[in-house]
Amino acid sequence: MKIKTTPLDGLRILEHDRWRDSRGYFIETYNQKQLEDADIHTTFVQDNLSLSHRGVLRGLHAQAGEQAQGKLVSVLQGRAWDVVVDIRKGSPTYGHYFGLELSADHDLSLWIPPGFLHGFLSLEDQTLFSYKVTGFYDPSGEIGVRWDDPELALPWPDPGAELIISERDQSLPYLQQLESPF
Repeated sequence: MKIKTTPLDGLRILEHDRWRDSRGYFIETYNQKQLEDADIHTTFVQDNLSLSHRGVLRGLHAQAGEQAQGKLVSVLQGRAWDVVVDIRKGSPTYGHYFGLELSADHDLSLWIPPGFLHGFLSLEDQTLFSYKVTGFYDPSGEIGVRWDDPELALPWPDPGAELIISERDQSLPYLQQLESPF
Protein backbone atom coordinates (compact mmCIF):
# COMPACT_ATOMS: atom_id res chain seq x y z
CA MET A 1 0.00 0.00 0.00
CA LYS A 2 1.19 3.50 -0.82
CA ILE A 3 -0.05 6.38 1.35
CA LYS A 4 -0.04 9.79 -0.32
CA THR A 5 -0.51 13.25 1.14
CA THR A 6 -3.02 15.80 -0.16
CA PRO A 7 -3.14 19.61 -0.03
CA LEU A 8 -5.26 19.30 3.16
CA ASP A 9 -3.13 18.47 6.19
CA GLY A 10 -4.00 15.05 7.64
CA LEU A 11 -6.09 13.91 4.66
CA ARG A 12 -4.45 10.90 2.98
CA ILE A 13 -5.01 8.80 -0.13
CA LEU A 14 -4.33 5.09 0.29
CA GLU A 15 -3.39 3.30 -2.91
CA HIS A 16 -3.86 -0.43 -2.44
CA ASP A 17 -1.89 -3.17 -4.14
CA ARG A 18 -3.95 -5.66 -6.16
CA TRP A 19 -2.71 -9.20 -6.72
CA ARG A 20 -4.35 -11.01 -9.65
CA ASP A 21 -4.36 -14.63 -10.69
CA SER A 22 -6.67 -17.06 -12.47
CA ARG A 23 -9.13 -16.98 -9.54
CA GLY A 24 -9.59 -13.18 -9.55
CA TYR A 25 -7.77 -10.74 -7.28
CA PHE A 26 -6.84 -9.97 -3.70
CA ILE A 27 -6.51 -6.52 -2.06
CA GLU A 28 -5.36 -5.70 1.46
CA THR A 29 -7.71 -2.83 2.35
CA TYR A 30 -6.49 -2.10 5.88
CA ASN A 31 -3.14 -2.48 7.59
CA GLN A 32 -2.76 -0.81 11.00
CA LYS A 33 1.05 -0.85 10.93
CA GLN A 34 1.23 0.86 7.55
CA LEU A 35 -1.20 3.54 8.73
CA GLU A 36 0.82 4.10 11.90
CA ASP A 37 4.01 4.33 9.81
CA ALA A 38 2.21 7.15 7.91
CA ASP A 39 1.42 8.87 11.25
CA ILE A 40 -2.24 7.78 11.29
CA HIS A 41 -2.81 6.51 14.83
CA THR A 42 -6.42 5.54 15.38
CA THR A 43 -8.79 2.79 16.40
CA PHE A 44 -11.78 1.89 14.26
CA VAL A 45 -14.97 1.03 16.14
CA GLN A 46 -17.65 0.68 13.48
CA ASP A 47 -18.00 -0.25 9.79
CA ASN A 48 -20.82 1.15 7.64
CA LEU A 49 -22.01 0.52 4.08
CA SER A 50 -24.32 2.55 1.87
CA LEU A 51 -25.77 1.53 -1.48
CA SER A 52 -26.71 4.37 -3.84
CA HIS A 53 -28.31 4.81 -7.23
CA ARG A 54 -26.68 6.97 -9.90
CA GLY A 55 -27.24 10.63 -9.01
CA VAL A 56 -27.52 10.15 -5.23
CA LEU A 57 -25.63 12.90 -3.45
CA ARG A 58 -24.89 12.31 0.24
CA GLY A 59 -23.40 15.06 2.37
CA LEU A 60 -21.69 17.16 3.38
CA HIS A 61 -21.58 15.59 6.86
CA ALA A 62 -19.37 15.21 9.91
CA GLN A 63 -19.82 13.97 13.43
CA ALA A 64 -18.45 16.16 16.18
CA GLY A 65 -18.32 16.00 19.95
CA GLU A 66 -17.29 13.05 22.06
CA GLN A 67 -17.83 10.62 19.16
CA ALA A 68 -16.15 12.75 16.46
CA GLN A 69 -15.35 10.43 13.60
CA GLY A 70 -12.34 9.88 11.44
CA LYS A 71 -13.29 7.84 8.38
CA LEU A 72 -11.51 5.44 6.07
CA VAL A 73 -13.72 5.37 2.97
CA SER A 74 -13.69 3.40 -0.25
CA VAL A 75 -16.00 2.22 -3.01
CA LEU A 76 -16.46 -1.55 -3.22
CA GLN A 77 -18.75 -1.51 -6.27
CA GLY A 78 -19.49 1.25 -8.77
CA ARG A 79 -18.05 4.78 -8.82
CA ALA A 80 -18.42 7.93 -6.74
CA TRP A 81 -17.04 11.48 -6.70
CA ASP A 82 -15.83 11.92 -3.12
CA VAL A 83 -15.41 15.37 -1.54
CA VAL A 84 -13.86 16.49 1.75
CA VAL A 85 -13.97 20.04 3.21
CA ASP A 86 -11.66 21.27 5.99
CA ILE A 87 -13.69 22.84 8.86
CA ARG A 88 -10.93 22.96 11.48
CA LYS A 89 -10.81 26.36 13.18
CA GLY A 90 -7.49 28.05 12.61
CA SER A 91 -6.48 25.67 9.82
CA PRO A 92 -4.72 27.44 6.93
CA THR A 93 -6.96 25.39 4.60
CA TYR A 94 -10.26 26.09 6.42
CA GLY A 95 -13.06 25.99 3.83
CA HIS A 96 -10.85 24.35 1.19
CA TYR A 97 -11.93 21.10 -0.41
CA PHE A 98 -10.34 18.04 -1.93
CA GLY A 99 -12.14 15.73 -4.34
CA LEU A 100 -11.35 12.53 -6.20
CA GLU A 101 -13.12 9.67 -7.88
CA LEU A 102 -13.29 6.45 -5.89
CA SER A 103 -14.25 3.27 -7.68
CA ALA A 104 -14.06 -0.47 -7.38
CA ASP A 105 -11.47 -0.38 -10.19
CA HIS A 106 -9.08 2.24 -8.77
CA ASP A 107 -7.99 0.48 -5.55
CA LEU A 108 -8.03 3.76 -3.59
CA SER A 109 -9.26 4.65 -0.12
CA LEU A 110 -9.33 8.01 1.58
CA TRP A 111 -8.41 8.66 5.23
CA ILE A 112 -10.49 11.57 6.55
CA PRO A 113 -9.53 12.67 10.07
CA PRO A 114 -12.00 14.42 12.39
CA GLY A 115 -12.47 18.06 11.44
CA PHE A 116 -13.53 17.50 7.85
CA LEU A 117 -16.95 17.43 6.20
CA HIS A 118 -17.48 14.52 3.82
CA GLY A 119 -19.85 13.83 0.97
CA PHE A 120 -20.07 11.91 -2.28
CA LEU A 121 -22.03 11.71 -5.51
CA SER A 122 -22.80 8.26 -6.90
CA LEU A 123 -21.82 8.07 -10.57
CA GLU A 124 -23.26 4.60 -11.20
CA ASP A 125 -26.22 2.56 -10.06
CA GLN A 126 -25.51 0.15 -7.23
CA THR A 127 -22.52 2.09 -5.90
CA LEU A 128 -21.49 0.41 -2.67
CA PHE A 129 -19.63 2.79 -0.36
CA SER A 130 -17.67 1.60 2.67
CA TYR A 131 -16.93 3.67 5.79
CA LYS A 132 -14.63 2.45 8.56
CA VAL A 133 -15.08 4.97 11.42
CA THR A 134 -13.31 5.88 14.66
CA GLY A 135 -16.36 6.99 16.68
CA PHE A 136 -19.72 5.41 17.39
CA TYR A 137 -22.69 7.04 15.71
CA ASP A 138 -24.19 9.78 17.91
CA PRO A 139 -27.13 11.73 16.43
CA SER A 140 -26.46 14.64 18.80
CA GLY A 141 -23.05 15.15 17.17
CA GLU A 142 -24.27 15.37 13.57
CA ILE A 143 -23.27 18.51 11.69
CA GLY A 144 -23.25 19.38 8.02
CA VAL A 145 -23.13 21.97 5.27
CA ARG A 146 -25.09 22.26 2.04
CA TRP A 147 -23.64 20.45 -0.94
CA ASP A 148 -24.31 23.50 -3.16
CA ASP A 149 -22.83 26.20 -0.88
CA PRO A 150 -21.74 28.96 -3.31
CA GLU A 151 -18.81 29.88 -1.03
CA LEU A 152 -17.39 26.36 -1.45
CA ALA A 153 -18.26 26.12 -5.18
CA LEU A 154 -17.64 22.37 -5.19
CA PRO A 155 -17.08 20.92 -8.69
CA TRP A 156 -19.67 18.13 -8.64
CA PRO A 157 -19.53 16.17 -11.91
CA ASP A 158 -22.61 15.48 -14.00
CA PRO A 159 -23.72 11.98 -12.94
CA GLY A 160 -25.78 11.51 -16.10
CA ALA A 161 -28.96 11.37 -14.01
CA GLU A 162 -31.12 13.69 -11.94
CA LEU A 163 -29.65 14.45 -8.51
CA ILE A 164 -31.28 12.65 -5.59
CA ILE A 165 -30.69 14.53 -2.33
CA SER A 166 -32.39 13.87 1.00
CA GLU A 167 -34.59 16.56 2.54
CA ARG A 168 -32.19 16.66 5.48
CA ASP A 169 -29.20 17.40 3.24
CA GLN A 170 -31.15 20.05 1.33
CA SER A 171 -31.85 21.88 4.59
CA LEU A 172 -28.28 21.96 5.95
CA PRO A 173 -26.73 25.39 6.65
CA TYR A 174 -24.08 27.14 4.59
CA LEU A 175 -20.47 27.04 5.77
CA GLN A 176 -20.58 30.64 7.05
CA GLN A 177 -23.53 29.66 9.29
CA LEU A 178 -21.72 26.67 10.79
CA GLU A 179 -19.97 27.11 14.12
CA SER A 180 -17.25 24.54 13.72
CA PRO A 181 -16.61 22.49 16.85
CA PHE A 182 -13.16 21.47 15.58
